[in-house]
Amino acid sequence: MTDSTDTTDPHRLFSVRGRTALVTGGSSGIGRMIAGGFVDAGAKVYIASRKAAVCDEVAAELSTRGECVAISADLSTEDGCRSLATELAEREDRLDVLVNNAGATWGAPMEDYDEAAWERVLALNVKGVFHLTKFLRPLLEAAGTPDGPARVINIGSINGIRPPVLDTFAYSSSKAAVHMLTRHLAMQLAPRITVNAIAPGPFESRMMAATLDAFGEQIAAGAPMKRIGRPDDAAGAAIFLASPAAAFITGVVLPVDGGLTYATV
Repeated sequence: MTDSTDTTDPHRLFSVRGRTALVTGGSSGIGRMIAGGFVDAGAKVYIASRKAAVCDEVAAELSTRGECVAISADLSTEDGCRSLATELAEREDRLDVLVNNAGATWGAPMEDYDEAAWERVLALNVKGVFHLTKFLRPLLEAAGTPDGPARVINIGSINGIRPPVLDTFAYSSSKAAVHMLTRHLAMQLAPRITVNAIAPGPFESRMMAATLDAFGEQIAAGAPMKRIGRPDDAAGAAIFLASPAAAFITGVVLPVDGGLTYATV
């Protein structure tokens, strides 16, 4: 990925126009917010999701605003990650941006939290991130240079920074693991690829729906910015990390939470 050297363009530092991005879990929630932001910013965007029909529907909708392609994929297994990477390599010879967003959660009292719950969450949230990045490394390295590196953006969570109130033991543990994996991969893949993570706070999504219905006003009141995250907040952080402005940033976990993580309430 060769970052723009046209110093006459006042927007070049934050441009992703003409770049190719893959957003996993891009058919809903924060993944859809990020995918929409990249499409609007002029990138060619692939979205991957286990539910093919939904993925196709969202890609068709986003294609009215730019270029978006759907690929069905189950990223909870190593074979599924390999299959997605192989299919993308048949379509593209390089990948500028990988957003590892696909994830799952599970909530239950400690005494009911079984092995299946742990495996379901860790397989997708942690192992899926590692395996997909591993298999897409050749395409990312083909796009990246030391001066204009390709980008991996992992979606963690503020629940991986501080313990959540809800009984989502595997989810919070998985997101803390994603944050450490981000740092480890950043050292491994430099200088041709940067690896950073976004740690979102509360956003309007299917995963957060029940929590926001019950506690949304209380959560917003406890955040310094006094609101829940909006689509542009998620998209803006991802676009920044994918843009020339972030070419010298790697191994960072960026909370996007309105100050909630470190708020004293």
